[in-house]
Amino acid sequence: MNRERIFKVLVAPHISEKATLVAEKNSQYVFRVAPDATKPEIKKAVETLFEVKVQAVQVVNIKGKTKRTARGVGKRNDLRKAYVRLVAGQDIDFADAE
Repeated sequence: MNRERIFKVLVAPHISEKATLVAEKNSQYVFRVAPDATKPEIKKAVETLFEVKVQAVQVVNIKGKTKRTARGVGKRNDLRKAYVRLVAGQDIDFADAE
C-alpha cells in the first residue's frame, strides 16, 4: 500500500467519552476511516503511521441522521469508524504522530 493511500484510509482519530473509556479499558483506539477502507488496509495504515502492532480491527458503519430545518429536510453525512485493538504493551501517542 502506498503512502498516499495510508493517509486517505485514516481520516482522523475519533475523540469522545466512549472512545476514551474504550482506550483505557481495552487498549483500543477509535479512528474515523474512509468509507471504502477495508480491515487489512486500516491495520496496515495504523501499524505504518504509529509504529505499533495491531491485534484486531472492528469496523462500524453509522448512518447519518435525517434532520428537519426551516429549509426542508436534510441529512448528515454517513460515518465509518474503526476500533483498533493493539497488542498488550503497545500505546499510541497522538502528539508524536507524523
